[in-house]
Amino acid sequence: MRTVRSGAISSIDAVSESAPPAPPTRRGPRPLARVLGIPVFARASMLLLAGVVTLIYGQFAQRTLDLAPAVGYALGLLFVVLLLGSVLLHELGHALTARRYGIGVRGITLELLGGYTEMDRDAPSARVDLLVSLAGPAVSAVLGGFAAVAAAVLPDRTLADQLAFQLALGNIVVAVFNVLPGLPLDGGRALRAAVWAATKDRHRATVVAGWAGRVLAAGTAFSVVLATAHGYLTVFGLVFLLLVTFTLYQGATQSIRLGRMSSRFPLVKVDELARPVLSVPSGTPLAEAQRRHADAAPPPEARRGRRPRGAVPAGPALGIADASGRLVALVDRAAAAAVPADRRPWVSVDSVARSVAGLPALPAGLSGEQVVKAVQAHPGAQYLVTAGEDVVGVLHVADLAEVLEPGRRAR
Repeated sequence: MRTVRSGAISSIDAVSESAPPAPPTRRGPRPLARVLGIPVFARASMLLLAGVVTLIYGQFAQRTLDLAPAVGYALGLLFVVLLLGSVLLHELGHALTARRYGIGVRGITLELLGGYTEMDRDAPSARVDLLVSLAGPAVSAVLGGFAAVAAAVLPDRTLADQLAFQLALGNIVVAVFNVLPGLPLDGGRALRAAVWAATKDRHRATVVAGWAGRVLAAGTAFSVVLATAHGYLTVFGLVFLLLVTFTLYQGATQSIRLGRMSSRFPLVKVDELARPVLSVPSGTPLAEAQRRHADAAPPPEARRGRRPRGAVPAGPALGIADASGRLVALVDRAAAAAVPADRRPWVSVDSVARSVAGLPALPAGLSGEQVVKAVQAHPGAQYLVTAGEDVVGVLHVADLAEVLEPGRRAR
């Protein structure tokens, strides 16, 4: 079970180390339940897991205990309920520990490969990060221990004995696997906390733990190949472990990417990234508006000199002003480019512009992580940069993404 940690570490195309900062209201499915005030959600993939486990365990119980099919599948369904209950308790371990240290918990989600906990900010210190990360595996280990004791004292080859044994095995496997030192596993977050404490650099620690996760994924893939070659895996086991391997590698790669991006937050300054606005009167021919825009654009050297390292040069945004000089629309560059050159002198610039009404606004002077949080909370392609009632520039989200991940668009 992976704990999804929040904060601002995120790319602008909605990939985040955790979940993006929550908007004022959470949209989406209603929670299935609330446990200790924490909403619990379930993805549709959880039903797939429940169905497969019910089928496999039901058939296993029929063979092992000589049960009728209906009884075997009922036992399988009961095992699924207990297993999902264990997953929920694992995630509650993370959630309650986080809440103990003042970190808000937005919810727990159950899915195909377990579950995750969404928090509204990152741990304030490496120590808290370590405690929150290991709380889940600790709960699983305790559950596994209690179930193992129950299996030892219950009569052999009974329904209760089989359930207790399988529950013990499941929780112990979850506890051991999750403490492996590599992101996105809980052990990877513990490793990150240790590196963070040693280096005082959370971003570097995230990258290190991400690479450890890649090594774990490679090791898991090698083990899967070896086990398959020796005939130890069923088709279901092979598919399941390949899915686990892919998820591990994907999560580790994302962690590396986000660790690198977060280290560039100090370069993000709205005042430097925002493009100035060149406004033309409503009704101006498109050709004339484009000529004025080209004349107003500074040379690339000048533009590059005032922008953060890694940012692409950018000219002014072309806007439309009303009779009072107030910005009312921004020209859509793609729409303007689609107009044939010989028609541009006869086409009004208004026809290729979009109203600024409804565009999100960012205050001038905003910088660093706060910019990323604001963009995540109100996704869009453009943002008006304002000083009081005045629009002083336009931030293109692509320019922000270029600062956080230089060259990514070119790739």
